[in-house]
Amino acid sequence: MLTAKNIQKRYETVEVLKGVDVDIKQGEMISIIGSSGAGKSTLLHILGTLDKPDSGEVFLNNQPMHQLTGKKLAAFRNKHIGFVFQFHHLLPEFSAIENVCIPAWIAGRKKGEANEEAKKLLTRLGLANRIDNKPNQMSGGEQQRVAVARALINKPSIIFADEPTGNLDSHHAKELHKLFLELCDEFNQTFVIVTHNEDLAAQSKRVLKMKDGKFVNG
Repeated sequence: MLTAKNIQKRYETVEVLKGVDVDIKQGEMISIIGSSGAGKSTLLHILGTLDKPDSGEVFLNNQPMHQLTGKKLAAFRNKHIGFVFQFHHLLPEFSAIENVCIPAWIAGRKKGEANEEAKKLLTRLGLANRIDNKPNQMSGGEQQRVAVARALINKPSIIFADEPTGNLDSHHAKELHKLFLELCDEFNQTFVIVTHNEDLAAQSKRVLKMKDGKFVNG
């Protein structure tokens, strides 16, 4: 459901990605591992349309994403792609449910419908008693689960997670691992995760290792 062909990216004199190819199936949970500077996050941002490659092609659901620009690209990303980052990027002045609803509002969904879907997601993620809390009233693990609910609200084709447990203690990291696996199994949700966490990587359905801007395994 996602295919990338010969992705290359350079920043000034540094060649970060050196012709990366990858195919991802619906319902897969894939971890990308490798040392710092290997190109993991750069690849994730390109696959998620947050950055553009210097050359190469990316297809999601047969849509050539590298051909989309401006508002069309933003609309496609909002509908089909979810993101979870190391830092939650929740808006501090909004409650948990409001933060989750934001992508749905951007997509033009009715407020009542978005609220109902957000409540279901937050309840499923164990946050029924945190719906009206603001980020500073929640733990780091709770904030990260709100970010996961926000990523899921528009039922995306794929979720990209960049070091999602990097800011969590070991207990909350394990809880997030378990949640990703459950969502993958229950909803056939596709995850691509960049991580240094070997426990999370080991639980994935496939592990891809990057070294010097290329994958060194299948």
